[in-house]
Amino acid sequence: MPGIESVSAGLTTSEAHFIEEARGHGELYIHQPYDLYSEANHEAWRNLYGRMVPRWERYANPQFLRGIGSLCLDPYRVPRLDDVNRFLNALTGFRAKPVSGYVPAFLFFDCLRNREFPTTITIRRADRLDYLPEPDIFHDIAGHVPMHTDRNFAETLVRFGESAHTAADLVAGIRDHDTKIHTLTSIIRAMARFFWFTVEFGLMRSGDELKVYGSGLLSSYGEIAHAIDAPEVQRYPIRLEWAINQAFEIDHFQPLLFIVDSFDHLFDLVGEMERWMKAGKLSNVAPGEPAVNEHDLESFLAKTG
Repeated sequence: MPGIESVSAGLTTSEAHFIEEARGHGELYIHQPYDLYSEANHEAWRNLYGRMVPRWERYANPQFLRGIGSLCLDPYRVPRLDDVNRFLNALTGFRAKPVSGYVPAFLFFDCLRNREFPTTITIRRADRLDYLPEPDIFHDIAGHVPMHTDRNFAETLVRFGESAHTAADLVAGIRDHDTKIHTLTSIIRAMARFFWFTVEFGLMRSGDELKVYGSGLLSSYGEIAHAIDAPEVQRYPIRLEWAINQAFEIDHFQPLLFIVDSFDHLFDLVGEMERWMKAGKLSNVAPGEPAVNEHDLESFLAKTG
């Protein structure tokens, strides 16, 4: 019986009947059926959170640590998004918005523009804590959302979201279909790379030290330490032309990371990226990962009309 399956599987990544049903009905934006979380789901959250605390204290930037405190996250139970949003919205106007899975590029950036962060509600299995190729609620809520409590960082996300509208308006004026698709593919790839090397895997100067602010690092027990301590990691002050032309792969520790000076610096970089977009400098970035799929293209094309 589907009802029994959904309860027994809980809301485990790739095993949640609730998510399968939502996708089957074409529902992207959903609610969080909190009662479906199993004890194994809560155990996974408890283990993930507990082992990250010492690493956050050692490697995370001060704004993240303040954000963790401001959100009052329960170390032992998967958080209720309504509770998270009550604290978060009062600080920066942001809120976590539950989704059933992958959010096409334009819709994702548009959510940021509207101070909404698409949030996965499933959680990885308790016996597979170290690596997950797709986001889960621990990555999104414990990795991303504490950063959204910082006003400067929140404004950077909003500006990033606004740049997606700039891209849509830009390609709307291109008549030739092949040129439009080529230009749009390049711009989406450039934006994805910039987001990856900053919001997901960014480092920041903090006095004489380097600290982590990228959420992919903040939610990874192994990679947060590797990013700072491993001698083989290449760490460079960020340059926009490097970030938008640098391919990346998601299935291993990152060998190359970029450093920003502050969140004001990051905000200015997003503005610079948008100016480069208008000047055509994002229209022919280097090929390679990440791939731009049909859903990403369609999400922008739907906006262009």
